[in-house]
Amino acid sequence: MKQGDDKARVLVLASGNGSNFEHLARAANRGDAPIEVVGLVCDRPGAGCLERARDLEVPDLLLPAEGRNRRDYDLLLAEAAGGFEPDWVLLLGWMRILSKVFLEGFGGRVINLHPALPGRFPGTEAIRRAWSAARAGEGDTTGAMLHFVPDEGVDTGPAIIVRTLSIDPRDTLAEFEGKMHMLEHELVVELAMRLRRDRLDDESAMTATKRRQGGMA
Repeated sequence: MKQGDDKARVLVLASGNGSNFEHLARAANRGDAPIEVVGLVCDRPGAGCLERARDLEVPDLLLPAEGRNRRDYDLLLAEAAGGFEPDWVLLLGWMRILSKVFLEGFGGRVINLHPALPGRFPGTEAIRRAWSAARAGEGDTTGAMLHFVPDEGVDTGPAIIVRTLSIDPRDTLAEFEGKMHMLEHELVVELAMRLRRDRLDDESAMTATKRRQGGMA
């Protein structure tokens, strides 16, 4: 076995700018995490994550969703993702809800980054919604999480890592977004430190997602 063959193989799915992808890939390149970022798949032509992948010499694939129904797209996506032979699939700014057609092919190995706390602000624009809620006096704390994606629920899978962040009322939206992105960067590297080829070093989280997938109480 060649040196590095024991590293977890990570495939990233992204739809946007790709700053979390870049942070993860650079950490892997520095040897700060026991992973290899084997590729990036993007569904949106012109997305910044594609240029970042090319700059980092990470194999990239553009797979546009336009003109395809959800099932057909997820079948193509599953085939394309499988070609990278990943141990884990990380959703870092992926803006499509994955169906069972895709998820069943990666049994418990899909993880999503969401910029909110569990049960809060599911779906899109979570950062802006949290900032707006704070300005309306509806709380001064938010956060980010990484969670398993066992089904088609929106940001509802078992949490792996959760971190909180206070919302400074003096911050503009841009300033707050910057703080949230820094928190996200920290989380993706922390996750990478815990990934192994055959497991995540968090047995309680893995058990939770297996139970959910199997319909256990």
